[in-house]
Amino acid sequence: MNLLAFDTSTETMALGVSAQGRRRTALAPGGAAASATLLPRIEALLAQAGIALAALDAIAFGRGPGAFTGLRTSCAVAQGLGFGLVRPLVPIDSLLVVAEDARAQACGGALRCDVAVAMDARMDEAYAARYRFDGSRWHMLEAPALRTAAALEAAWRHAAPAVVAGSALAALGARLHWPPGARRVEREHDRAAALLHLAEEAVARGEAMDAAAALPLYLRDKVALTSAEREAARAASGAAR
Repeated sequence: MNLLAFDTSTETMALGVSAQGRRRTALAPGGAAASATLLPRIEALLAQAGIALAALDAIAFGRGPGAFTGLRTSCAVAQGLGFGLVRPLVPIDSLLVVAEDARAQACGGALRCDVAVAMDARMDEAYAARYRFDGSRWHMLEAPALRTAAALEAAWRHAAPAVVAGSALAALGARLHWPPGARRVEREHDRAAALLHLAEEAVARGEAMDAAAALPLYLRDKVALTSAEREAARAASGAAR
């Protein structure tokens, strides 16, 4: 199985290729640059692996949640490659990538690992989810959602995770208190390796789908009003006054 995987949901672009029994990964600046640099970096990584696009059997992409532009970039490139090459796509939960990386850092050889993920979503909110590794595969305990620091703390008090991970730990700072005794993992060690590992497992479980069915996971569809909406809001405010 020749597999390409990439994720542009955060400020760090992650790429991986599994081909001919070998794995290659790369990390690069993401964010606004992802739309212009993703395809060239894919081509460069495939060249290092010694395979052509046409030799791929499947393509995995980070479906989110995450930055709106990054998710559109990831899904658009994945669908373009999927349609063009007539290859299946494998959507990967971008928060689970964080959990997999945190498991490698914090859980060591433990058979079970309970990880709560909180990634900075700006506007004093976080993209959050919770997962449990049972020794062979991951299980979702709480589906990805957009949460405030207070909502996260309430969820963690209800059932304290063993590990809390993600960029929101630093971004929310003193506004977010993690459970006593929980291992804190603020920085990812190798996002690309975690992504590729999850992609390989997803393919093995038969989770590939047709390109037409592959969609990003948006948790915040809209962060700004249109000009017409702003004008209407001003008019309504003036009328109220």
